[in-house]
Amino acid sequence: MADEQIFYETRGAIAWIWLARPLQRNAQSRQLLDELDAAIVRATADEAVRVVVLAGQGDHFSAGHDLKEAQASRANFTVEERYAYEEMRYYDHCLRIMDCPKPTIAVVQGACIAAGFMVASVCDLIIASDDASFADPVVRTLGAAAVEVLIHPWVLGARRAKEILFTGDRFSAAEALSWGLVNRVVPRAELEAAATALAERIAEAQPFSLKLVKRSINRTMDIQGMRNALNAHFDTHQLSHLSEAFKTAKEAGLAAAIAKGKGS
Repeated sequence: MADEQIFYETRGAIAWIWLARPLQRNAQSRQLLDELDAAIVRATADEAVRVVVLAGQGDHFSAGHDLKEAQASRANFTVEERYAYEEMRYYDHCLRIMDCPKPTIAVVQGACIAAGFMVASVCDLIIASDDASFADPVVRTLGAAAVEVLIHPWVLGARRAKEILFTGDRFSAAEALSWGLVNRVVPRAELEAAATALAERIAEAQPFSLKLVKRSINRTMDIQGMRNALNAHFDTHQLSHLSEAFKTAKEAGLAAAIAKGKGS
């Protein structure tokens, strides 16, 4: 079946995967996540593709998970159902991006929030527009350790990770650059061209050498405990959904959670 919520295109040796729900600020629905995962598999299997670029159509990279869909279709999930759903679509799908043997670049403009932050952060490189902003307010808004892939301390360091998760506050592209989260910041009008130039420069290298050096860097992180820490937190994340704080947030409803998040 044709993709409906992502747009896949190849430009020479570069595969561009676009989140294609601009009217919803590229909120990550079940369908979008499944199509995104299939696109990553497709780009990985295509021998002509040397670099994968992940971008968002419209004004924003991604506002995070589609909470309206979640409220409508998964509000009454059992523990087992939630675990299975989130393990596949949030955890495994993100790790497939992280483990893609080809270099991946996230191209971020506008809002990069919660699950959007998570998806961008598991890419190898991030290039952002100067008007981009980042946040992960789920601890504040949901009353739970509701981060499926706790990549934050690995891309920001422990102190910054604690700050952004404890407060839920947004931070700018300039701050993200100074903290080492993003590689480059450029004017919005130059974002796609800058990403193209970076991807084409990387694609000049031999694919096998890129695959091996990426694997070695990822293994370096794993030797430090990253994979075990990510695995451990996913279970903690699930446990936190049984707390009274999460129950209260759930009963207050989606609108209240969204308003609280916007307030940060």
